[in-house]
Amino acid sequence: MKQKVTGIVLLSAAIGEYDKRVVLLTKEEGRITAFARGARRPKNHLSAVTEPMCFGSFFVYAGRDSYSVDDATIDNYFPKLKNDLEKLYTGMYFLEVADYFTREGMRAPKELELVYRSLLALEKEAIPDELVRRVFELRMMAISGYAPHYDADKGAYLDDMGVWKLSEAATYTVGQILNLPLNKLYSFTVSERVLAELEKTVGTFLQRNSDKQFNTLKTLKQLTEK
Repeated sequence: MKQKVTGIVLLSAAIGEYDKRVVLLTKEEGRITAFARGARRPKNHLSAVTEPMCFGSFFVYAGRDSYSVDDATIDNYFPKLKNDLEKLYTGMYFLEVADYFTREGMRAPKELELVYRSLLALEKEAIPDELVRRVFELRMMAISGYAPHYDADKGAYLDDMGVWKLSEAATYTVGQILNLPLNKLYSFTVSERVLAELEKTVGTFLQRNSDKQFNTLKTLKQLTEK
């Protein structure tokens, strides 16, 4: 039976001579693997809609071990990111992180919304890209069960390794990132000092809670260091 899911393409790879293997992060079924038959043929209707960052409705058939993509209606493919390499690889990094922190077959409405709104924030340039990245990383880890907890007596956030030694402004910002509704998540900016605190603390927190070297992050670092 054909099923309609709302999702975004996290990964797309060539399979055989004419097909694609795609990983979709969906609201209804979580992360799923699907095959797009004939998607690499010239002018095939699945060719463009199965590229990374394509967000919309996908019509799929469930098989024993995977899905097959039959059709798709794309609402947003984030074209502005394609014109800026740093933004593009930041967006691709978000997809890679989402792939890591989600699981096959487990509903992922919050994760999907976070990815979508983070890519929109990169396009709109309302706040610095580096802040978008740290907000995304911390909120994704929180959704996945890795949030630090606030100790009122210490007036600070803590994790399994100890106290987050942050300024009052940075501590407040962490609270905003963890608690704001997703549709309000990118409604603020911070000083350079607070951003530097977030870069160090959130970056360390991510490293401790993941065992993956993100390939897109390596490329992003090379681009920003030029």
